[in-house]
Amino acid sequence: MQNYIGSHIAGMSMNDTLTADMKTAMKAKDKLALTTIRALKSAIKNAAIEQGGADTVLDDIAIISIIRKQVKQRHDSIEQFNKANRPELSENEQNEINVLEKYLPTAMTADEINAAVAEVVAETGAASRADMGKVMGLLQKKTDGRADGKILSQAVMKALS
Repeated sequence: MQNYIGSHIAGMSMNDTLTADMKTAMKAKDKLALTTIRALKSAIKNAAIEQGGADTVLDDIAIISIIRKQVKQRHDSIEQFNKANRPELSENEQNEINVLEKYLPTAMTADEINAAVAEVVAETGAASRADMGKVMGLLQKKTDGRADGKILSQAVMKALS
Protein backbone atom coordinates (compact mmCIF):
# COMPACT_ATOMS: atom_id res chain seq x y z
CA MET A 1 0.00 0.00 0.00
CA GLN A 2 1.24 3.47 -0.86
CA ASN A 3 1.57 6.20 1.71
CA TYR A 4 -0.52 9.16 0.54
CA ILE A 5 -0.09 11.19 3.66
CA GLY A 6 3.36 12.66 4.09
CA SER A 7 2.08 14.94 6.79
CA HIS A 8 -0.96 17.10 7.27
CA ILE A 9 -0.49 19.76 4.60
CA ALA A 10 -0.28 23.25 6.05
CA GLY A 11 -3.33 25.32 5.25
CA MET A 12 -5.48 22.32 4.37
CA SER A 13 -8.19 21.17 6.72
CA MET A 14 -8.33 17.51 7.65
CA ASN A 15 -11.49 17.23 5.53
CA ASP A 16 -9.64 18.61 2.49
CA THR A 17 -6.73 16.24 3.12
CA LEU A 18 -9.09 13.26 3.30
CA THR A 19 -10.82 14.27 0.08
CA ALA A 20 -7.48 14.69 -1.73
CA ASP A 21 -6.24 11.34 -0.41
CA MET A 22 -9.47 9.66 -1.47
CA LYS A 23 -8.97 10.95 -5.02
CA THR A 24 -5.36 9.74 -4.99
CA ALA A 25 -6.48 6.29 -3.78
CA MET A 26 -9.06 6.16 -6.60
CA LYS A 27 -6.46 6.99 -9.24
CA ALA A 28 -4.03 4.44 -7.76
CA LYS A 29 -6.82 1.83 -7.57
CA ASP A 30 -5.97 1.26 -3.90
CA LYS A 31 -9.20 -0.38 -2.72
CA LEU A 32 -8.14 -0.64 0.92
CA ALA A 33 -7.32 3.06 1.30
CA LEU A 34 -10.36 4.07 -0.72
CA THR A 35 -12.89 2.05 1.29
CA THR A 36 -11.27 3.05 4.59
CA ILE A 37 -11.28 6.78 3.76
CA ARG A 38 -14.84 6.57 2.43
CA ALA A 39 -15.99 4.93 5.67
CA LEU A 40 -14.20 7.62 7.67
CA LYS A 41 -15.74 10.44 5.62
CA SER A 42 -19.15 8.85 6.15
CA ALA A 43 -18.59 8.74 9.93
CA ILE A 44 -17.49 12.40 9.84
CA LYS A 45 -20.59 13.39 7.86
CA ASN A 46 -22.86 11.51 10.29
CA ALA A 47 -21.23 13.25 13.27
CA ALA A 48 -21.61 16.64 11.57
CA ILE A 49 -25.30 15.98 10.93
CA GLU A 50 -25.78 14.99 14.58
CA GLN A 51 -24.10 18.21 15.72
CA GLY A 52 -25.95 20.67 13.58
CA GLY A 53 -27.31 19.47 10.29
CA ALA A 54 -26.06 18.54 6.85
CA ASP A 55 -24.15 21.80 6.31
CA THR A 56 -22.13 21.55 9.53
CA VAL A 57 -18.37 21.31 9.07
CA LEU A 58 -16.35 19.73 11.87
CA ASP A 59 -12.98 21.11 12.92
CA ASP A 60 -9.80 19.04 12.79
CA ILE A 61 -9.90 18.18 16.51
CA ALA A 62 -13.41 16.71 16.15
CA ILE A 63 -12.29 14.76 13.07
CA ILE A 64 -9.26 13.38 14.95
CA SER A 65 -11.62 12.24 17.69
CA ILE A 66 -13.71 10.41 15.08
CA ILE A 67 -10.59 8.79 13.63
CA ARG A 68 -9.64 7.57 17.11
CA LYS A 69 -13.13 6.05 17.50
CA GLN A 70 -12.79 4.34 14.12
CA VAL A 71 -9.43 2.87 15.17
CA LYS A 72 -10.90 1.69 18.48
CA GLN A 73 -13.84 0.04 16.69
CA ARG A 74 -11.43 -1.84 14.46
CA HIS A 75 -9.36 -2.98 17.45
CA ASP A 76 -12.58 -4.31 18.99
CA SER A 77 -13.40 -6.09 15.71
CA ILE A 78 -9.93 -7.65 15.62
CA GLU A 79 -10.48 -9.02 19.10
CA GLN A 80 -13.81 -10.54 18.06
CA PHE A 81 -12.41 -11.97 14.82
CA ASN A 82 -9.51 -13.55 16.69
CA LYS A 83 -11.93 -15.19 19.12
CA ALA A 84 -13.90 -16.53 16.14
CA ASN A 85 -10.69 -17.83 14.53
CA ARG A 86 -11.04 -15.55 11.47
CA PRO A 87 -7.46 -14.29 10.89
CA GLU A 88 -8.21 -13.03 7.35
CA LEU A 89 -10.86 -10.63 8.69
CA SER A 90 -8.58 -9.62 11.54
CA GLU A 91 -5.80 -8.83 9.07
CA ASN A 92 -8.11 -6.62 6.99
CA GLU A 93 -9.11 -4.64 10.09
CA GLN A 94 -5.43 -4.16 10.97
CA ASN A 95 -4.72 -2.89 7.45
CA GLU A 96 -7.54 -0.36 7.85
CA ILE A 97 -6.09 0.74 11.20
CA ASN A 98 -2.76 1.34 9.44
CA VAL A 99 -4.51 3.64 6.93
CA LEU A 100 -6.38 5.55 9.66
CA GLU A 101 -3.37 6.00 11.93
CA LYS A 102 -1.62 8.02 9.24
CA TYR A 103 -4.14 10.79 9.90
CA LEU A 104 -3.56 10.89 13.64
CA PRO A 105 -1.02 13.32 15.08
CA THR A 106 2.02 11.87 16.79
CA ALA A 107 0.84 10.55 20.15
CA MET A 108 2.14 12.16 23.31
CA THR A 109 4.40 10.16 25.58
CA ALA A 110 3.38 9.45 29.17
CA ASP A 111 5.92 12.05 30.38
CA GLU A 112 4.48 14.68 28.01
CA ILE A 113 0.96 13.90 29.22
CA ASN A 114 1.98 14.15 32.88
CA ALA A 115 3.77 17.45 32.22
CA ALA A 116 0.71 18.86 30.41
CA VAL A 117 -1.58 17.71 33.25
CA ALA A 118 0.68 19.32 35.88
CA GLU A 119 0.77 22.55 33.86
CA VAL A 120 -3.01 22.72 33.46
CA VAL A 121 -3.65 21.79 37.11
CA ALA A 122 -1.34 24.63 38.18
CA GLU A 123 -2.87 27.02 35.64
CA THR A 124 -6.45 26.32 36.75
CA GLY A 125 -5.65 26.04 40.45
CA ALA A 126 -7.45 22.70 40.56
CA ALA A 127 -7.27 21.00 43.93
CA SER A 128 -9.72 18.10 43.84
CA ARG A 129 -11.65 15.84 41.50
CA ALA A 130 -14.47 18.38 41.61
CA ASP A 131 -12.25 20.55 39.38
CA MET A 132 -11.78 17.79 36.82
CA GLY A 133 -14.12 19.34 34.23
CA LYS A 134 -12.25 22.60 33.90
CA VAL A 135 -8.89 20.79 33.84
CA MET A 136 -10.04 18.38 31.11
CA GLY A 137 -11.46 21.16 28.93
CA LEU A 138 -8.22 23.13 28.89
CA LEU A 139 -6.06 20.01 28.72
CA GLN A 140 -7.84 18.73 25.61
CA LYS A 141 -7.26 22.09 23.90
CA LYS A 142 -3.58 22.06 24.84
CA THR A 143 -2.96 18.46 23.74
CA ASP A 144 -4.64 19.20 20.40
CA GLY A 145 -5.84 15.64 19.77
CA ARG A 146 -2.42 14.07 20.44
CA ALA A 147 -3.67 12.00 23.38
CA ASP A 148 -6.71 9.82 23.91
CA GLY A 149 -9.35 11.35 26.21
CA LYS A 150 -9.46 8.26 28.41
CA ILE A 151 -5.71 8.41 29.04
CA LEU A 152 -5.92 12.14 29.78
CA SER A 153 -8.81 11.55 32.17
CA GLN A 154 -6.86 8.89 34.06
CA ALA A 155 -3.82 11.18 34.32
CA VAL A 156 -5.97 14.04 35.64
CA MET A 157 -7.66 11.79 38.22
CA LYS A 158 -4.26 10.59 39.40
CA ALA A 159 -2.96 14.15 39.67
CA LEU A 160 -6.03 15.36 41.58
CA SER A 161 -6.26 12.49 44.06
